[in-house]
Formats: sequence, C-alpha cells, structure tokens
Amino acid sequence: MFSGNVKMAIDSIRQARWRSLLTMLGIIVGITSVVTIVSLGEGVKQQVAGQINHLGTNLITVRSGKAVNRDANGKITSINFTNLFSGNTLTEKDLEVIKKTSGVRIAVPTSVVSGTANFDGTDYSTASIIGTSSDMIEILNQKIASPGAFFSNDDADKNVVVIGQTIAEQLFKDVSPIGRSLTIRGEDFRVIGVFDSFTSNPLNLELNFNNTIFMPYSVAKKLNGGTAQIREIYVKTNVGEDINGVVKVMRSGLLTIHSGQEDFTILRQDEFLNIAGTIFNMLTGFVAGIAAISLLVGGIGIMNIMLVSVSERTREIGLRKAIGATRRQIIGQFMVEAIVLTIFGGIIGVILSLAINGLLRIFTEFRPVTNVPVLLIATGVSMGVGILFGIAPAVQAARKDPIEALRHE
Repeated sequence: MFSGNVKMAIDSIRQARWRSLLTMLGIIVGITSVVTIVSLGEGVKQQVAGQINHLGTNLITVRSGKAVNRDANGKITSINFTNLFSGNTLTEKDLEVIKKTSGVRIAVPTSVVSGTANFDGTDYSTASIIGTSSDMIEILNQKIASPGAFFSNDDADKNVVVIGQTIAEQLFKDVSPIGRSLTIRGEDFRVIGVFDSFTSNPLNLELNFNNTIFMPYSVAKKLNGGTAQIREIYVKTNVGEDINGVVKVMRSGLLTIHSGQEDFTILRQDEFLNIAGTIFNMLTGFVAGIAAISLLVGGIGIMNIMLVSVSERTREIGLRKAIGATRRQIIGQFMVEAIVLTIFGGIIGVILSLAINGLLRIFTEFRPVTNVPVLLIATGVSMGVGILFGIAPAVQAARKDPIEALRHE
C-alpha cells in the first residue's frame, strides 16, 4: 500500500511539474540556507580552532573586563557577553606584574589607537590601529610577505608600521607599500612590512588582522597623548611550564594592584577555544533559525497546494471510497504525497547547498564544512514539515462523503 501511495504521489507531481516545483521552493530555499549557514559556521569554527592550536598551548590571553564567571575550581561556568568586548581596564602596571610572574617568557601588550590612515590623499577609515611590541611577531606566528619585516626593538621609537593584506590592497592598490609612507593623526609612518593573509583572527574576535595596522607600542602611546590604553596582553610561558600555576600566580598579582576587583580575564588557549566555539555556535544557530523561517513558509505553501489538490481530485476521492478505500487509506495517500513533495525539496536543497559550499571554497577564503549529520537532519526536517503540514489536507480528503464527492463537477 505504501509503495502504491508513493507511485501515485510521484505521478501527481509529474502531472503538475511547475506547480510542484513552485510548491517546493520554500523548502528548497530553507534547506539550502540552513545547511549553507551551518556549514559556514562549522568551517569558520574549525579555521579558528586550527589557528589557535597553531599558536601553541603555552599562550595565555589577559583581557580587559570580567568576560567569564568561574566556579570554586576555576572552571568557566558562563560568559559575560556584555564584558567580552568591554573597554580598556589594563595598564602598564598590569604589564609589569605579568612580565615579572615566574614562568613568563614574553608579555606583549596591544594598545588601541583611534585614527584614520591616509595615503596619497585617500582616507582609509575602517582600519584598526594597534600599538604592540616587537615580540608580537612571535605571538602571531605569521609570515611577513617578502620583502619586508616586523619592527624590532631598535624601531621602538620610530614611526614605522606593518600592515595587513586588506589595507595593502585597498589603500595602496597596485603600488608596493614597502618603503611608502601613510599618515595617521598628522604623522607620517613608513611601511616596513605586510603580513601574509590571515585566514582568521584567533587572538581577538573583534579585530580582522588583515585590516589592521601594527605600530611600536611607545609610538602608539605618544599618539594617545602619553596614555597607554591596553586592551589585551598576550603571554607566552616557558616551554614545559605549568600553565595553571602561572595563571594562578598572575591572577593573584593582578588582583593585588586592582584592589581585589577582578575587572580582567585570564584565558588559557583551551578556554579561549571553548569561548570562540560557543560564540560561533550561538551566531550560527541564530542566523540558521532566521533562515529556517522559510521552511515554515514552505510548509504553509505545501498545505495550501495540497488543499487545492484535494478540491481538484474530489471525484477521484469519491471513486476510491466507493470501491472500498478506507479513511485511513485516503489519509495515507495525501500524507505520502505531501511528504514526497518535501523530501524532493529537501534533496534539491541539500544538493544546492553542497554546490554553494563548493563554489565558496573555490572563489572565497571561506572553508564550509558539511557533515553527514547535518544533511540527515536537513532531510529529516523536510520530512517533518511534510508530515506536519500534510495532516490538514489529508484529513479533509478523508472526511469527504463518497456520494457527494462523486456528484462533484
């Protein structure tokens, strides 16, 4: 009986190809959107995870603001999203305490500078400008495009900068940036290096390092009127050092100079990875949820078309009932037809999403990751939509009086 219903459903879809395709459109768009967005989110998360692991497990990040809550054992229990991107509460005293902490090899500050980069009369207002030390190159573990180099300790008081790929391409266009000067807050800065393209920013979810200008920390401090506005401090410990022990001593020292107020956050690499994963999962789920609304619209469209189909096939329903078809068999016939419509729409949506993911990999820097569970869930959701929105038309068909149905013109 089920195979017969499936055959009738396919025949019905073939007889009204264009109407069936338009009926499935909402399902196709919904499945394509959800699978593509989830794949993009998973791809970005894996890229960030790869970059974080690339930086090494002995990296500690000290951020402004209390971004997380911990239990008595120091385990993160929740994330304070309002404080995650808070202002600058770290000072040079914090930097000195961190540098003096036993087991710390290097400590690198990042100081935010407000301003606009200008080259040859062209302003570039979207660039992020940060001051940092020469050890930043070791923290980033990122190559500088040849020719070029990161600034050294000898450049600490010089107006030199290293820029990201996006700035090099959009501000300097076809001109080689190396040796050229750009203007920031009325002062000229010589470009001495351009970073190779960053696939992601594993250190700071707010910044795009491809769109960032790096300058010596003391120069950035001078531009800020002699005040250091430290946003984050990146710490590398000695090889083999007990990270938890270093963090414990560091936290104690920082609490002392902050009068016992924990308005800062110390994160190990594994904790930063978990936070990044949580944020990406929330964003992906939110956007995918919005995209999934089209599945609801598609389901309503299927219900409407099925109701029209029931009305058009009233005589067929009456004839089937007259020769012995039960209400259950009529319900099964129209339910299967609704499910077949949504499954076809789901399959087409999955195929389109795989094609889009392939094109994104070829023509962009995104690396979407589609796994089998996502595809199975997408197909299951499309089937669920068919069942949910096929009930009303199927029940209406089953309730028709056979005598009245046969009289229907």
